[in-house]
Amino acid sequence: MRYTGTIWRPPYEASALLLEVTAGCTHHKCKFCALYEDLPFSFRMSPFEDIEEDLKEAGARSRLWEGRRVSRTFLTGANPFALKTERLLAIAALIRKYFPENQTIGCFARITDVVRKTDDELSALRLAGYDGLTIGIETGDDEALEFMHKGYRAEEILSACKRLHQVDMYYNFFYLVGISGAGKGERGAVATARICNQLHPKIIGANMLTIYPNSELYKEIQKGNWHEEAELEKYQEMRALVEHLDISTWFGAMGASNPIAIQGMLPRDKEKILSVLDEIIAGVSEEELRSYRKNLRHL
Repeated sequence: MRYTGTIWRPPYEASALLLEVTAGCTHHKCKFCALYEDLPFSFRMSPFEDIEEDLKEAGARSRLWEGRRVSRTFLTGANPFALKTERLLAIAALIRKYFPENQTIGCFARITDVVRKTDDELSALRLAGYDGLTIGIETGDDEALEFMHKGYRAEEILSACKRLHQVDMYYNFFYLVGISGAGKGERGAVATARICNQLHPKIIGANMLTIYPNSELYKEIQKGNWHEEAELEKYQEMRALVEHLDISTWFGAMGASNPIAIQGMLPRDKEKILSVLDEIIAGVSEEELRSYRKNLRHL
């Protein structure tokens, strides 16, 4: 199997077949991001021949693993959904050729990837099996989105995801705790909850901002243009998000960027999650949490 650079996937895609169809990010401008710095290019499409060879290899390995069935495939890369619809449909057909039992295809997507596709294209992709996109909306705070160069505003999150809902394509959100900066986190959390409450994300995954020296955001901090939240403030921000979410969704803070794992179904487990967050805020020291952040060499 061909994999280029560090491969990222959401925790909930652990059982999916990981198939490389792109490498890197089409946008590659977010100030906080350093995930694809190990690549010598911003974005690359995998040759169709390579994709087919990888599917052949995966098929041979599944037979060795006593016929392990592949029910879901996750396309790797920062945002494979940016590929033209014709290519995504061709990839889906190739997956079905080698894994006829495959039911769905997931991948990372940017809001702008959805915006650029017509309703007919989204419908065709859903029929081909694309479902469960993971979208790093990061926040519903327009000020933070603009400062971080995300390339869209909160209103576009609403309109794009409503279009996904119309074609019955479900989606998951990544929320970046700390993206609004010191003193602004709870405001950003409330703005994000306001957006999410108008949509239908199946999962909201919270990841805490970790700033690395090779990011543009680090340079902004050095210039005094932006200030990082304290670690306990990040938990207060997360608490504000959970408190203001009124929809049915699975909430989880499970990635390596989170010092303490938290998960539960909203609204059923809301009070339990808030209680855990209150215990962290009251009982864990800023120094302990900061030590974890400083020693987090890689996400």
